[in-house]
Amino acid sequence: MVLFVISFVFPVWFNAVKLVLLALVTLTFLDALILFATKKGINGLRTLPEKLSNGDKNPIHLSIENFYTFPIYIRIIDEIPEQFQVRHFKIDRKLDASSITEFEYELRPTERGEYHFGKLNIYVSSVFGLIARRFSFNDGEMIPTYPSFIQLRKYNLLAISNNLNQYGIKKVRKLGHTMEFEQIKEYVLGDDLRTINWKATAKKNQLMVNQFQDEKSQPIYSVIDKGRVMKMPFDALSLLDYAINAALVISNVALKKHDKAGIFSFSKKVENRVVAERRSSQMNLILEGLYNVNTDFFESDFGRLYADIKRNITQRSLILLYTNFETLDGLHRQLPYLKGIAKSHLLVVIFFKNTELNSLINDKAETVQQAYDKVIAEKFTFEKRLIVNELKKYGIYSILTTPENLTIDTINKYLEIKARGLL
Repeated sequence: MVLFVISFVFPVWFNAVKLVLLALVTLTFLDALILFATKKGINGLRTLPEKLSNGDKNPIHLSIENFYTFPIYIRIIDEIPEQFQVRHFKIDRKLDASSITEFEYELRPTERGEYHFGKLNIYVSSVFGLIARRFSFNDGEMIPTYPSFIQLRKYNLLAISNNLNQYGIKKVRKLGHTMEFEQIKEYVLGDDLRTINWKATAKKNQLMVNQFQDEKSQPIYSVIDKGRVMKMPFDALSLLDYAINAALVISNVALKKHDKAGIFSFSKKVENRVVAERRSSQMNLILEGLYNVNTDFFESDFGRLYADIKRNITQRSLILLYTNFETLDGLHRQLPYLKGIAKSHLLVVIFFKNTELNSLINDKAETVQQAYDKVIAEKFTFEKRLIVNELKKYGIYSILTTPENLTIDTINKYLEIKARGLL
């Protein structure tokens, strides 16, 4: 069009412009001919995992086979589930003639539930780039998103190999001994001299020591508050989802340590109960139970939680309570119920630091309003430490942690309790 406008001003160019237009039409016809002459130009396959891991990067594999006998250029537009709100997804690549090419991209879900993929659309063009032919594959695939089983696998090997004290994961040292005797073995350098068995030493004529092991088959319950206080977001995940992921991992670690693991959630009522057992299908039951935990935006009823624990958990157990307290007044309202639970069980209250306040605290205040905001932020942070001290005063253990360190800190506390024989 621009050339025709120019040729209107300069008529001498008119014939040349008509030749350019003819060449363009010819190339377009040729481009369409070579792209549509082959009935099946390419084949595309999207390979999805069996399920997605919530809060983790999950790989999605694409395989494209080129049946054309010449190189082509493709643009891949995958119809990603609406939960991701990705509106500009595309992959541009060049494929060699008669070749198979593998692609991979990652998705990080932040909600549990069903994710529906649409079509895998591939637009093919030749070296001319005047025409694009569309191919569509894999229409209407659904994949569920479960709590973070990738974290579960991460800590699973460490639990099996008893190496949870490496890489800074376990920060506590072992104190004392448990009462469960395992065996008598020869003394080696580094063994505790207090464990020397003098009678066995006299019989063998060499130093022998008693070896103890952690007590087994102790009930470990992960109790998740699904009230409105757990809806607070952090890095696109809610505190509830962080608690669910940590509960899944700690349940697996407990089972590997030969303890019984169970879970339940509460808000206005107690739900999603999985009784603490050591059966082979326990992790599948816990995974399915955690899959269905969702916040109901009510204020949680700790009185109902206390009554339910007193009625249904008769054996002394380790109760890992995932909740959140922002103020000391909020704790005092629930403290009588927490003390009631702690009388019969070993209670660990796990709540969260508000990391968003750190930027207010660390930034220099330049106006009166900024100074006021900074003081309020410091007050809220200080109240979190007061909550820890208040719980400690009544013999209740606590973990004040950031969401990203929740799993590690919970494992540390569990291993500390096992090492000190507190349960």
